[in-house]
Amino acid sequence: MNRSKIKERLVILVLFLLTTGNAQEKMYIIHTIAFYNLENLFDTINDPHKLDELSPIMKMKSNKSYAFEKKIRNMARVIADIGKDIAHNAPAIIGVSEIENIAVLEALVNTPELLGKGYGIVHFDSPDARGIDVALLYQKEIFTPTHISKHELFLFDDTRRKRIHTRDQLLVSGKLNDERIHIVVNHWPSRRGGEAQSRPKREAAARLNKQIIDSLQHINPYAKICIMGDLNDNPINSSLKSVLKAKRDKNSLALKAIYNPFEKLYKRGLGTTAYQDTWSLFDQILITKPLLEKDRKSFRFYRAGIFNKNYLITQAGRYKGYPFRSFSDASFTGGYSDHFPVYIQVIKEAPSALLVVTSESN
Repeated sequence: MNRSKIKERLVILVLFLLTTGNAQEKMYIIHTIAFYNLENLFDTINDPHKLDELSPIMKMKSNKSYAFEKKIRNMARVIADIGKDIAHNAPAIIGVSEIENIAVLEALVNTPELLGKGYGIVHFDSPDARGIDVALLYQKEIFTPTHISKHELFLFDDTRRKRIHTRDQLLVSGKLNDERIHIVVNHWPSRRGGEAQSRPKREAAARLNKQIIDSLQHINPYAKICIMGDLNDNPINSSLKSVLKAKRDKNSLALKAIYNPFEKLYKRGLGTTAYQDTWSLFDQILITKPLLEKDRKSFRFYRAGIFNKNYLITQAGRYKGYPFRSFSDASFTGGYSDHFPVYIQVIKEAPSALLVVTSESN
């Protein structure tokens, strides 16, 4: 491989320089793993098999094609930017929600902003009445899926006779560079009808999540698992604290325990979506303990954050400070999403063979 090819490879892997307390320099590979609710990323074609006519873009009287193209480019801009300040790359892996079908994802990954990243797509159609799905995008040079499956959430109304159709949960297992990792992508039931009345639905979603996690840990107690999504619950709600038993303190975890780095952010008053002047941190990424070990010969958790750059924030008016959403009053605003993306970053020590050209990678 010539030096220019090595340089390109390093840009994909990304080397990050850290300085320790004793002034020793170490090189690290760093990758961003993210989640983003894309707020009604629907196409302009009416699908007779779903209630997509209820989506904001289908309610527009004109300029649907313009709105779709602008919406796609806006989503691409955000995805290309998440974690870039540290990793110098778009996310290696990003889960998404509120997408209609694989066609909108294909349009997304083929935008000028993302085309060079070589994103692959994992997507299944879900039974949600409106056709809202979750999916996973991944840079094929960095992550290789080895197993994918969807897991259906069975919910019923109060009579226990009528089924409530909602989003499937998506499990993607694969190799991040050469290391096995598992990603569970979620979009849990909404709070329609009130938080208390709808709470059992999210607790059921959490139980399904727990079953997926337990099955992975039964095969390998040291499995590295990321649980991500729009959970429609805050980190302190029962679905996360009582069902998943997610912990705030990463320093005292049992082997199979789950750590939620977003609980600390929530306690600081931070959020990803706002309603009636109240912030909620519904979008989260949780991890299992093996991603927290101190030995960084393999990938370990580095940091977590909410991606809320200025251009994603409404700058004036009644909703000043809120996420700059795409749709309002059946019209396209030119904005992005009513949710901010979230991300974590993982690092590991770079093999010494890569260090010969580190100066070219910066």
